[in-house]
Amino acid sequence: MKNYLSTLEHFVGWLDVPIEQVTSKKVQAYIDRLLAKGLSAKTINCHLDSIRRFYDWLDDEDPREIPNPVKRGYVLRLPRLLPRHLKDHEVQRLFEVIQDPRDRAIFMVMLRCGLRVAEVTDLTLGDLDLRRSKILVQNGKGRKGRVVYLSQDAQQALVAYLKVRPSTKIRKVFLAEKSPFRGQPISVRGIQKRLESYAQRARLNVSCHQLRHTMATQLLNADAELVTIQDLLGHSKITTTQRYCRVSNLKVQRDYFRAIEEVIKRTNPQRVIIGLPQYQGREVIAMDDETNTKGLTSMKI
Repeated sequence: MKNYLSTLEHFVGWLDVPIEQVTSKKVQAYIDRLLAKGLSAKTINCHLDSIRRFYDWLDDEDPREIPNPVKRGYVLRLPRLLPRHLKDHEVQRLFEVIQDPRDRAIFMVMLRCGLRVAEVTDLTLGDLDLRRSKILVQNGKGRKGRVVYLSQDAQQALVAYLKVRPSTKIRKVFLAEKSPFRGQPISVRGIQKRLESYAQRARLNVSCHQLRHTMATQLLNADAELVTIQDLLGHSKITTTQRYCRVSNLKVQRDYFRAIEEVIKRTNPQRVIIGLPQYQGREVIAMDDETNTKGLTSMKI
């Protein structure tokens, strides 16, 4: 709601004509202004969505016929960026500087459960099922609920925080620790600022959403099924989850070497490929270019 109102306020403040006289050309001029300011296509699409929804609302509320200047389905094309994730040693560096029980629980849950930052702020004590190592995410994206599971280290971090969590009637799990909001539910921006501070101390470039990407990539590298990752992340379409296949190079590499070894076993290669990690220190048969046994030699790589 805040985002919609903010973007709409910018648009209305820029207009030099009444809102009922806005045309598609005027909207195009506004887009050009946003592009000149260096805003990304994703941000501009948010502005367009706000304007479109506002005029949809006007159509229902105003007896006059006010055409919507933003054509339905009109958006700027977005670049297909690959999800960014942390490498294993970067995850270790990050958590080495996170000692606060609350913050450690927050970011461990985000990393191991793949929760969005807004889903973390919405968690209530009733959503936690520590006996079964589960969390019920009731307010996921698109108002969809799902169940995620707690790893051993995430559960330990969560239990450690709950032991020192202030006793209060507020049911939200994570509470602010600094005045003037001490004891109130922590905000999305509050969590983001905490991670920014830790990332600076660990000399890393990381966002809250990258912890979610890291969880998905790590599961894929550990041979988890794509549909399992889809359920855990709450993706409505499998194509969204498939993006991680494009960055999960470790799994691709492992699958390739496993498959190519089976191919080599069933065929007689004309030439030996050396230098591959799985052949280091192993004895390999080298053949002549002809597919016969002449000139067979044995060598150790």
